[in-house]
Amino acid sequence: MKFNTKLIHGNSKLDGTGATNTPIYLSNAYAHTSAEKLENIFQGKDMGYAYTRISNPTVTAFERRIASIENGLVATSAASGMSAIYLAVMNVVQSGDEIIASSGLYGGTYTLMRNLKSFGIKVNFLEDINEVTLNTAINAKTKLVFAETIGNPRLDVLDIEEVSKVCRDNNIIFIIDSTMTTPYLVKPFEYGADIVIHSTSKYINGTSNAIGGVIVDGGSSKYADEKYENFKPYTKKFGKMAFTAKLKDTIGRDIGPALSPANAFLNLTGVETLSLRMKEHCKNALAVAKFLESSEKITSVNYPGLVSSKYHNLAKKYYKNGYGGILTFRLGNKEKAFKFLDNLKLILNLTNIGDTKSIIIHPSSTICANNTEDEKRQMGVYDDLLRLSVGIEDVEDIIEDIKEALR
Repeated sequence: MKFNTKLIHGNSKLDGTGATNTPIYLSNAYAHTSAEKLENIFQGKDMGYAYTRISNPTVTAFERRIASIENGLVATSAASGMSAIYLAVMNVVQSGDEIIASSGLYGGTYTLMRNLKSFGIKVNFLEDINEVTLNTAINAKTKLVFAETIGNPRLDVLDIEEVSKVCRDNNIIFIIDSTMTTPYLVKPFEYGADIVIHSTSKYINGTSNAIGGVIVDGGSSKYADEKYENFKPYTKKFGKMAFTAKLKDTIGRDIGPALSPANAFLNLTGVETLSLRMKEHCKNALAVAKFLESSEKITSVNYPGLVSSKYHNLAKKYYKNGYGGILTFRLGNKEKAFKFLDNLKLILNLTNIGDTKSIIIHPSSTICANNTEDEKRQMGVYDDLLRLSVGIEDVEDIIEDIKEALR
């Protein structure tokens, strides 16, 4: 199947009723006709369901669809994007290990990484992740490199091939958060990523009606390296599915951040229109960015689709269908930024991205409020900076709302 067909039919199975939508299985446990059958399910010898904290038919359908559109081996869902990141990272590292991460991460991810010191895990934040900085930072304790396809809200574009080559040469797990780009723009496995994560609450869902996260396993053989001793029982038995097997058998089962069946259903419904929505998001964002760049009241505009962006050529290399729906701009000071926000009528001031509606936020006082001033600088967050998630309304109306608020 090609991409748009996969969005609707990828890894899809109709049940005995012939219903074209996956049913919402609102059951927390499942009865079986024999004790042996349930024993085999618990021991991993047989397929089937026992308890929704571990697996659920609606959730499985969603995981299969995401694995299909990402060209991954298998996917594991979670209750939120943040829980997906936590599960994926902690599935790899142990106390005493080190992680290299981009400093341009989303504020919540940055603080999550920073707080791993409580578990004896050191995180080295790099303002620029490339071949030189990575080779300088990597040491014998480095087990993981974590970055976003596009930093949020720094909007720095990751050179996936360059980073994956260094990780491959040093046999280090490479995890990418692709929430901002989605598989519509880029499929990180094609460039050497080992694990891909999405906050499905954003573009995958598309209408802000469900929280969720998903971890897609690309099927790496790196876990067989002796440095990943915690994977030894799983690589021997499951080979390239070692990451997912360990995740489902340990931290995923122990913590239990299960995606609800209702949210899985809503995400399944949303993902079918991902391509159509992303096309409009990208088109509108480019038009808005060009308008903002022409305004004398805007001190700077950051959008990879602009020729003036230092990331434009890199974005052009990786993103074949557009440059994403997110942009940032600066107004000179916090007072002007707040006054601008207060005068918007169509664009909503709230903490989310990827909705059909246009959404704006002042990162410094909200999603990055728990970061220090030095961390904010590394993340490209300033007191006068606003992040705009451009929706799929008529772009003329979006621009008119911005014009009026600027006036």
